[in-house]
Amino acid sequence: MTPSLNELSIELEGVKETVADALEQAKKAGASSAECAISRSRGISVGTRMGEVETVEFNQDGALGITVYRGHHKGSASTTDLSAAAIREAVTKANEIANFTSEDPCAGLAPAEFMAHDYPDLDLCHPADQSAEFALQQALDCERHGLAADKRIVNSDGAAYSSHCGYRVYGNTHGFVGGYLQSRHSLSCALIGKEGERMQRDYSYSVARKQHELATPQEVANEAVEETLGRLGARKINTAQVPVIFRADVANSLFGHLVAAISGGNLYRKSSFLLNQKGQQIFPDWLKIDEQPHLVGGLASSPFDTEGVRTQTQSIVDKGVLETYLMSSYTARKLNATPTGHAGGIHNWRVSNQNQSLQELCQTMGTGLLVTELMGQGVNIVNGDYSRGAAGYWVENGVIAYPVEEITIAGNLRDMFKNIVAIGNDVDHRHGVLTGSMLIEQMRVAGH
Repeated sequence: MTPSLNELSIELEGVKETVADALEQAKKAGASSAECAISRSRGISVGTRMGEVETVEFNQDGALGITVYRGHHKGSASTTDLSAAAIREAVTKANEIANFTSEDPCAGLAPAEFMAHDYPDLDLCHPADQSAEFALQQALDCERHGLAADKRIVNSDGAAYSSHCGYRVYGNTHGFVGGYLQSRHSLSCALIGKEGERMQRDYSYSVARKQHELATPQEVANEAVEETLGRLGARKINTAQVPVIFRADVANSLFGHLVAAISGGNLYRKSSFLLNQKGQQIFPDWLKIDEQPHLVGGLASSPFDTEGVRTQTQSIVDKGVLETYLMSSYTARKLNATPTGHAGGIHNWRVSNQNQSLQELCQTMGTGLLVTELMGQGVNIVNGDYSRGAAGYWVENGVIAYPVEEITIAGNLRDMFKNIVAIGNDVDHRHGVLTGSMLIEQMRVAGH
Protein backbone atom coordinates (compact mmCIF):
# COMPACT_ATOMS: atom_id res chain seq x y z
CA MET A 1 0.00 0.00 0.00
CA THR A 2 1.36 3.41 -0.95
CA PRO A 3 1.72 5.67 2.10
CA SER A 4 0.23 9.15 1.81
CA LEU A 5 2.22 12.29 2.46
CA ASN A 6 0.13 12.91 5.57
CA GLU A 7 0.80 9.40 6.92
CA LEU A 8 4.53 9.83 6.35
CA SER A 9 4.46 13.23 8.09
CA ILE A 10 2.75 11.75 11.15
CA GLU A 11 5.24 8.88 11.22
CA LEU A 12 8.14 11.33 10.91
CA GLU A 13 7.02 13.24 14.00
CA GLY A 14 6.77 9.99 15.95
CA VAL A 15 10.28 9.00 14.89
CA LYS A 16 11.62 12.39 16.04
CA GLU A 17 10.26 11.54 19.49
CA THR A 18 11.95 8.13 19.31
CA VAL A 19 15.28 9.79 18.55
CA ALA A 20 14.83 12.28 21.38
CA ASP A 21 14.05 9.41 23.78
CA ALA A 22 17.16 7.48 22.68
CA LEU A 23 19.32 10.55 23.31
CA GLU A 24 17.80 11.02 26.76
CA GLN A 25 18.55 7.37 27.59
CA ALA A 26 22.16 7.87 26.48
CA LYS A 27 22.58 10.86 28.81
CA LYS A 28 21.05 8.94 31.72
CA ALA A 29 23.49 6.11 31.01
CA GLY A 30 26.38 8.49 31.55
CA ALA A 31 27.28 9.63 28.04
CA SER A 32 28.82 13.11 27.86
CA SER A 33 27.17 13.54 24.44
CA ALA A 34 25.35 11.42 21.89
CA GLU A 35 23.87 11.45 18.41
CA CYS A 36 21.19 9.29 16.85
CA ALA A 37 19.86 8.82 13.30
CA ILE A 38 16.98 6.87 11.84
CA SER A 39 16.39 6.40 8.13
CA ARG A 40 13.55 4.49 6.56
CA SER A 41 12.59 3.76 2.97
CA ARG A 42 9.70 1.78 1.54
CA GLY A 43 8.73 1.05 -2.01
CA ILE A 44 8.91 -1.32 -4.94
CA SER A 45 11.52 -2.35 -7.50
CA VAL A 46 10.64 -4.43 -10.56
CA GLY A 47 12.59 -5.80 -13.49
CA THR A 48 11.52 -7.25 -16.82
CA ARG A 49 13.38 -8.90 -19.69
CA MET A 50 12.03 -9.70 -23.15
CA GLY A 51 8.49 -9.08 -21.99
CA GLU A 52 8.75 -11.39 -18.99
CA VAL A 53 8.69 -10.42 -15.34
CA GLU A 54 12.07 -11.10 -13.75
CA THR A 55 11.82 -9.49 -10.31
CA VAL A 56 9.24 -7.88 -8.08
CA GLU A 57 10.62 -6.66 -4.77
CA PHE A 58 8.75 -4.77 -2.08
CA ASN A 59 11.24 -3.02 0.18
CA GLN A 60 10.82 -1.69 3.69
CA ASP A 61 14.21 -0.86 5.12
CA GLY A 62 15.03 1.11 8.20
CA ALA A 63 17.51 1.29 11.03
CA LEU A 64 18.44 3.33 14.08
CA GLY A 65 22.07 4.17 14.70
CA ILE A 66 23.19 5.55 18.07
CA THR A 67 26.66 6.92 18.87
CA VAL A 68 27.64 7.88 22.38
CA TYR A 69 30.72 9.75 23.54
CA ARG A 70 32.37 9.45 26.92
CA GLY A 71 34.69 12.39 26.60
CA HIS A 72 36.58 11.53 23.43
CA HIS A 73 35.81 7.82 23.63
CA LYS A 74 33.25 6.76 21.03
CA GLY A 75 30.86 3.81 20.88
CA SER A 76 28.25 3.01 18.24
CA ALA A 77 25.44 0.50 17.87
CA SER A 78 22.49 0.02 15.54
CA THR A 79 19.20 -1.84 15.37
CA THR A 80 16.49 -2.46 12.80
CA ASP A 81 14.05 -3.15 15.62
CA LEU A 82 12.62 0.20 16.72
CA SER A 83 10.83 -1.11 19.80
CA ALA A 84 11.58 0.64 23.10
CA ALA A 85 13.39 -2.43 24.45
CA ALA A 86 15.61 -2.79 21.35
CA ILE A 87 16.55 0.89 21.44
CA ARG A 88 17.43 0.67 25.13
CA GLU A 89 19.67 -2.29 24.36
CA ALA A 90 21.36 -0.42 21.49
CA VAL A 91 22.07 2.54 23.79
CA THR A 92 23.51 0.18 26.41
CA LYS A 93 25.75 -1.56 23.85
CA ALA A 94 27.03 1.77 22.47
CA ASN A 95 27.90 2.85 26.02
CA GLU A 96 29.71 -0.40 26.69
CA ILE A 97 31.72 -0.08 23.49
CA ALA A 98 32.72 3.49 24.37
CA ASN A 99 34.32 2.14 27.54
CA PHE A 100 36.79 0.12 25.48
CA THR A 101 37.64 2.37 22.55
CA SER A 102 40.78 4.46 22.34
CA GLU A 103 40.51 8.17 23.00
CA ASP A 104 40.39 10.31 19.87
CA PRO A 105 40.60 14.06 20.55
CA CYS A 106 38.87 14.80 17.25
CA ALA A 107 35.83 12.63 18.00
CA GLY A 108 32.57 14.27 18.99
CA LEU A 109 29.51 16.11 17.80
CA ALA A 110 29.63 18.97 15.33
CA PRO A 111 29.72 22.34 17.19
CA ALA A 112 26.34 23.42 18.56
CA GLU A 113 26.41 26.77 16.76
CA PHE A 114 26.32 25.01 13.38
CA MET A 115 23.08 23.10 14.02
CA ALA A 116 20.23 23.65 11.53
CA HIS A 117 17.58 24.53 14.09
CA ASP A 118 15.58 26.50 11.51
CA TYR A 119 15.56 24.80 8.12
CA PRO A 120 13.32 25.07 5.03
CA ASP A 121 10.88 22.53 3.59
CA LEU A 122 12.51 21.60 0.29
CA ASP A 123 9.51 19.68 -1.11
CA LEU A 124 11.50 16.45 -1.50
CA CYS A 125 8.74 13.89 -1.00
CA HIS A 126 6.09 12.95 -3.55
CA PRO A 127 4.72 9.44 -2.98
CA ALA A 128 3.46 7.63 -6.09
CA ASP A 129 1.61 4.46 -6.95
CA GLN A 130 3.68 1.58 -5.56
CA SER A 131 1.47 -1.24 -6.79
CA ALA A 132 3.11 -4.11 -8.65
CA GLU A 133 0.65 -3.62 -11.50
CA PHE A 134 1.66 -0.02 -12.14
CA ALA A 135 5.38 -0.64 -11.71
CA LEU A 136 5.40 -3.61 -14.08
CA GLN A 137 3.40 -1.71 -16.66
CA GLN A 138 6.03 1.03 -16.70
CA ALA A 139 8.88 -1.42 -17.25
CA LEU A 140 7.02 -3.60 -19.76
CA ASP A 141 5.87 -0.61 -21.82
CA CYS A 142 9.40 0.77 -21.89
CA GLU A 143 10.91 -2.51 -23.05
CA ARG A 144 8.14 -3.11 -25.60
CA HIS A 145 8.69 0.30 -27.22
CA GLY A 146 12.43 -0.35 -27.39
CA LEU A 147 12.15 -3.79 -28.97
CA ALA A 148 9.64 -2.62 -31.57
CA ALA A 149 11.50 0.53 -32.62
CA ASP A 150 13.98 -0.91 -35.13
CA LYS A 151 14.70 -4.33 -36.60
CA ARG A 152 18.34 -3.98 -35.59
CA ILE A 153 17.27 -4.10 -31.93
CA VAL A 154 17.38 -7.85 -31.46
CA ASN A 155 17.36 -8.32 -27.71
CA SER A 156 16.85 -6.62 -24.41
CA ASP A 157 19.05 -6.57 -21.35
CA GLY A 158 15.99 -5.62 -19.34
CA ALA A 159 13.94 -2.69 -18.10
CA ALA A 160 13.52 -1.64 -14.49
CA TYR A 161 11.21 0.66 -12.54
CA SER A 162 11.41 1.66 -8.88
CA SER A 163 9.50 3.96 -6.57
CA HIS A 164 10.53 4.65 -2.98
CA CYS A 165 9.66 7.15 -0.29
CA GLY A 166 10.72 7.58 3.30
CA TYR A 167 12.48 9.91 5.68
CA ARG A 168 15.68 10.69 7.53
CA VAL A 169 15.82 11.91 11.13
CA TYR A 170 18.93 13.03 12.99
CA GLY A 171 19.33 14.33 16.51
CA ASN A 172 22.03 14.99 19.08
CA THR A 173 22.44 16.18 22.64
CA HIS A 174 22.92 19.79 21.55
CA GLY A 175 19.11 19.83 21.59
CA PHE A 176 18.82 19.37 17.83
CA VAL A 177 16.34 16.90 16.35
CA GLY A 178 15.47 17.35 12.68
CA GLY A 179 14.02 15.30 9.89
CA TYR A 180 12.66 15.44 6.38
CA LEU A 181 10.71 13.29 3.96
CA GLN A 182 12.06 12.23 0.59
CA SER A 183 11.08 10.20 -2.47
CA ARG A 184 12.80 8.91 -5.59
CA HIS A 185 11.44 7.24 -8.71
CA SER A 186 13.39 5.79 -11.64
CA LEU A 187 12.91 4.03 -14.96
CA SER A 188 15.62 2.44 -17.11
CA CYS A 189 16.01 0.26 -20.17
CA ALA A 190 19.01 -1.54 -21.73
CA LEU A 191 18.89 -2.83 -25.31
CA ILE A 192 21.07 -4.94 -27.60
CA GLY A 193 21.50 -4.13 -31.27
CA LYS A 194 23.02 -6.21 -34.06
CA GLU A 195 24.55 -5.33 -37.40
CA GLY A 196 26.14 -8.14 -39.35
CA GLU A 197 27.75 -10.45 -36.80
CA ARG A 198 28.55 -7.76 -34.26
CA MET A 199 26.36 -6.70 -31.37
CA GLN A 200 26.32 -3.63 -29.12
CA ARG A 201 24.55 -2.76 -25.89
CA ASP A 202 23.50 0.58 -24.45
CA TYR A 203 20.86 2.02 -22.16
CA SER A 204 18.94 5.04 -20.94
CA TYR A 205 17.36 6.02 -17.65
CA SER A 206 15.34 8.70 -15.92
CA VAL A 207 15.18 9.66 -12.23
CA ALA A 208 13.02 12.20 -10.40
CA ARG A 209 11.50 13.15 -7.05
CA LYS A 210 8.04 13.29 -8.65
CA GLN A 211 6.83 10.29 -10.63
CA HIS A 212 5.14 12.45 -13.27
CA GLU A 213 8.46 14.20 -13.95
CA LEU A 214 10.09 10.97 -15.08
CA ALA A 215 10.62 10.59 -18.79
CA THR A 216 7.81 8.43 -20.21
CA PRO A 217 8.46 4.75 -21.00
CA GLN A 218 8.51 5.62 -24.71
CA GLU A 219 10.98 8.48 -24.20
CA VAL A 220 13.36 6.28 -22.19
CA ALA A 221 13.03 3.52 -24.80
CA ASN A 222 13.66 5.91 -27.70
CA GLU A 223 16.84 7.19 -26.11
CA ALA A 224 18.04 3.65 -25.37
CA VAL A 225 17.38 2.74 -29.02
CA GLU A 226 19.28 5.81 -30.26
CA GLU A 227 22.25 5.10 -28.01
CA THR A 228 22.37 1.41 -28.96
CA LEU A 229 22.06 1.91 -32.71
CA GLY A 230 24.62 4.70 -32.56
CA ARG A 231 27.24 2.20 -31.38
CA LEU A 232 26.76 -0.27 -34.22
CA GLY A 233 29.78 -0.44 -36.50
CA ALA A 234 32.16 0.78 -33.77
CA ARG A 235 35.85 0.80 -34.68
CA LYS A 236 39.19 1.03 -32.96
CA ILE A 237 41.34 4.10 -33.56
CA ASN A 238 45.05 4.76 -33.64
CA THR A 239 46.86 5.95 -30.55
CA ALA A 240 47.18 9.74 -30.55
CA GLN A 241 47.09 12.97 -28.54
CA VAL A 242 43.73 14.58 -29.33
CA PRO A 243 41.07 16.89 -27.88
CA VAL A 244 38.39 15.04 -25.91
CA ILE A 245 34.77 15.88 -25.12
CA PHE A 246 33.20 14.17 -22.13
CA ARG A 247 29.47 14.11 -22.83
CA ALA A 248 27.32 15.52 -20.03
CA ASP A 249 26.28 12.12 -18.67
CA VAL A 250 29.93 11.18 -18.03
CA ALA A 251 31.38 14.68 -17.44
CA ASN A 252 29.92 14.71 -13.93
CA SER A 253 32.33 11.91 -13.00
CA LEU A 254 35.29 14.28 -13.42
CA PHE A 255 33.79 16.59 -10.83
CA GLY A 256 33.23 13.52 -8.68
CA HIS A 257 37.02 13.14 -8.59
CA LEU A 258 37.22 16.81 -7.55
CA VAL A 259 34.86 16.03 -4.65
CA ALA A 260 37.14 13.22 -3.51
CA ALA A 261 40.26 15.36 -3.84
CA ILE A 262 38.93 18.25 -1.72
CA SER A 263 37.20 16.11 0.92
CA GLY A 264 38.66 16.40 4.41
CA GLY A 265 39.28 12.67 4.80
CA ASN A 266 41.75 12.56 1.91
CA LEU A 267 43.27 15.89 2.90
CA TYR A 268 44.16 15.06 6.50
CA ARG A 269 45.60 11.73 5.31
CA LYS A 270 47.65 13.71 2.75
CA SER A 271 46.30 11.51 -0.02
CA SER A 272 45.03 14.16 -2.44
CA PHE A 273 46.61 15.82 -5.45
CA LEU A 274 44.86 19.04 -4.37
CA LEU A 275 46.55 19.25 -0.97
CA ASN A 276 47.30 22.89 -0.08
CA GLN A 277 45.42 24.14 -3.14
CA LYS A 278 42.66 26.10 -1.39
CA GLY A 279 42.83 29.66 -2.72
CA GLN A 280 44.75 28.51 -5.80
CA GLN A 281 43.58 28.48 -9.41
CA ILE A 282 42.90 24.92 -10.52
CA PHE A 283 40.46 25.60 -13.38
CA PRO A 284 40.30 28.18 -16.21
CA ASP A 285 39.36 31.65 -14.93
CA TRP A 286 35.89 31.52 -16.50
CA LEU A 287 34.81 28.40 -14.59
CA LYS A 288 32.55 28.65 -11.54
CA ILE A 289 30.94 26.00 -9.33
CA ASP A 290 28.21 26.95 -6.85
CA GLU A 291 26.57 24.63 -4.35
CA GLN A 292 22.82 25.14 -3.93
CA PRO A 293 21.58 22.67 -1.28
CA HIS A 294 18.15 24.28 -0.91
CA LEU A 295 16.90 23.85 -4.49
CA VAL A 296 13.23 22.97 -4.10
CA GLY A 297 12.77 19.37 -5.23
CA GLY A 298 16.47 18.94 -6.09
CA LEU A 299 17.79 15.39 -6.32
CA ALA A 300 20.73 16.28 -4.06
CA SER A 301 18.98 18.88 -1.90
CA SER A 302 19.24 18.62 1.87
CA PRO A 303 18.43 21.07 4.69
CA PHE A 304 21.25 19.72 6.86
CA ASP A 305 24.06 17.21 6.57
CA THR A 306 24.37 13.87 8.37
CA GLU A 307 25.66 15.64 11.51
CA GLY A 308 22.83 18.19 11.68
CA VAL A 309 25.05 20.99 10.34
CA ARG A 310 23.01 23.48 8.31
CA THR A 311 23.67 23.44 4.58
CA GLN A 312 23.98 26.73 2.74
CA THR A 313 24.57 28.17 -0.69
CA GLN A 314 28.29 28.59 -1.17
CA SER A 315 30.96 29.02 -3.81
CA ILE A 316 33.14 25.97 -4.41
CA VAL A 317 35.12 27.40 -7.33
CA ASP A 318 35.11 31.04 -8.46
CA LYS A 319 37.07 32.35 -11.45
CA GLY A 320 38.83 28.99 -11.49
CA VAL A 321 40.01 29.38 -7.88
CA LEU A 322 39.24 26.67 -5.30
CA GLU A 323 37.28 28.49 -2.59
CA THR A 324 36.72 25.77 -0.01
CA TYR A 325 37.49 22.26 1.14
CA LEU A 326 34.66 19.90 2.17
CA MET A 327 34.65 19.30 5.91
CA SER A 328 32.78 17.14 8.38
CA SER A 329 33.26 18.02 12.04
CA TYR A 330 35.85 15.26 12.46
CA THR A 331 37.97 16.25 9.47
CA ALA A 332 37.61 19.92 10.42
CA ARG A 333 39.15 19.18 13.84
CA LYS A 334 41.90 17.16 12.18
CA LEU A 335 42.76 20.13 9.95
CA ASN A 336 42.01 22.96 12.41
CA ALA A 337 39.23 24.12 10.10
CA THR A 338 35.47 24.73 10.21
CA PRO A 339 32.70 22.23 9.27
CA THR A 340 31.21 23.09 5.88
CA GLY A 341 28.02 21.00 5.96
CA HIS A 342 29.43 18.18 3.84
CA ALA A 343 29.24 15.21 6.20
CA GLY A 344 27.60 12.66 3.92
CA GLY A 345 28.35 14.35 0.59
CA ILE A 346 27.68 17.36 -1.62
CA HIS A 347 24.40 19.10 -2.40
CA ASN A 348 23.56 20.25 -5.96
CA TRP A 349 26.71 21.59 -7.57
CA ARG A 350 25.98 23.90 -10.52
CA VAL A 351 28.84 24.22 -13.00
CA SER A 352 29.01 27.29 -15.24
CA ASN A 353 28.97 26.93 -19.05
CA GLN A 354 29.47 28.94 -22.22
CA ASN A 355 25.95 28.34 -23.53
CA GLN A 356 27.15 26.08 -26.33
CA SER A 357 25.28 23.00 -27.50
CA LEU A 358 27.05 19.64 -27.80
CA GLN A 359 27.09 20.13 -31.56
CA GLU A 360 28.78 23.50 -31.13
CA LEU A 361 31.35 21.94 -28.80
CA CYS A 362 32.13 19.38 -31.52
CA GLN A 363 32.58 22.20 -34.00
CA THR A 364 34.91 23.98 -31.58
CA MET A 365 36.90 20.76 -31.15
CA GLY A 366 37.16 20.10 -34.88
CA THR A 367 38.72 16.63 -34.85
CA GLY A 368 38.91 14.47 -31.75
CA LEU A 369 37.07 12.08 -29.46
CA LEU A 370 33.57 12.35 -27.98
CA VAL A 371 33.38 10.07 -24.91
CA THR A 372 29.96 8.64 -24.02
CA GLU A 373 30.97 5.76 -21.76
CA LEU A 374 33.73 5.23 -19.20
CA MET A 375 34.90 1.89 -17.81
CA GLY A 376 37.21 0.83 -15.02
CA GLN A 377 38.49 2.67 -11.96
CA GLY A 378 41.92 3.85 -13.07
CA VAL A 379 41.96 7.14 -11.12
CA ASN A 380 44.61 7.93 -8.51
CA ILE A 381 43.41 10.72 -6.21
CA VAL A 382 46.84 10.90 -4.53
CA ASN A 383 48.67 12.13 -7.64
CA GLY A 384 45.81 12.83 -10.06
CA ASP A 385 46.75 10.23 -12.65
CA TYR A 386 43.76 9.31 -14.81
CA SER A 387 43.40 6.29 -17.09
CA ARG A 388 40.09 4.68 -18.00
CA GLY A 389 38.58 2.53 -20.68
CA ALA A 390 36.18 4.43 -22.91
CA ALA A 391 33.79 4.28 -25.85
CA GLY A 392 32.14 6.99 -27.89
CA TYR A 393 32.47 8.67 -31.28
CA TRP A 394 35.26 9.95 -33.49
CA VAL A 395 34.58 13.51 -34.62
CA GLU A 396 36.05 14.97 -37.82
CA ASN A 397 35.70 18.61 -38.87
CA GLY A 398 33.12 19.14 -36.13
CA VAL A 399 30.86 16.28 -37.24
CA ILE A 400 30.48 12.80 -35.74
CA ALA A 401 32.13 10.40 -38.19
CA TYR A 402 31.75 6.94 -36.60
CA PRO A 403 31.50 5.15 -33.24
CA VAL A 404 34.67 3.92 -31.50
CA GLU A 405 35.33 1.28 -28.86
CA GLU A 406 38.10 -0.54 -26.99
CA ILE A 407 40.14 2.58 -26.28
CA THR A 408 41.81 4.02 -23.21
CA ILE A 409 42.02 7.72 -22.37
CA ALA A 410 44.75 8.98 -20.08
CA GLY A 411 46.02 12.18 -18.52
CA ASN A 412 46.38 13.85 -15.14
CA LEU A 413 43.40 15.45 -13.43
CA ARG A 414 45.41 18.55 -12.52
CA ASP A 415 46.16 19.14 -16.23
CA MET A 416 42.68 18.10 -17.34
CA PHE A 417 41.05 20.63 -15.00
CA LYS A 418 43.31 23.46 -16.14
CA ASN A 419 42.88 22.61 -19.82
CA ILE A 420 39.07 22.65 -19.97
CA VAL A 421 38.31 24.63 -23.13
CA ALA A 422 34.53 24.87 -22.75
CA ILE A 423 31.49 23.38 -21.02
CA GLY A 424 28.18 23.00 -22.86
CA ASN A 425 24.64 23.97 -21.95
CA ASP A 426 23.33 20.38 -22.27
CA VAL A 427 23.13 19.99 -18.49
CA ASP A 428 22.36 16.50 -17.17
CA HIS A 429 19.96 16.91 -14.23
CA ARG A 430 20.13 13.29 -13.04
CA HIS A 431 23.13 13.83 -10.76
CA GLY A 432 24.27 15.84 -7.77
CA VAL A 433 26.71 17.66 -10.09
CA LEU A 434 24.78 19.65 -12.70
CA THR A 435 27.12 20.03 -15.65
CA GLY A 436 27.03 20.01 -19.42
CA SER A 437 29.46 18.30 -21.79
CA MET A 438 33.12 19.21 -21.26
CA LEU A 439 35.79 19.84 -23.90
CA ILE A 440 39.38 19.22 -22.76
CA GLU A 441 42.21 20.57 -24.88
CA GLN A 442 44.17 17.35 -25.18
CA MET A 443 44.47 13.83 -23.77
CA ARG A 444 46.25 10.68 -24.75
CA VAL A 445 43.96 8.17 -26.46
CA ALA A 446 45.30 4.63 -26.77
CA GLY A 447 43.79 2.44 -29.48
CA HIS A 448 45.66 0.20 -31.88
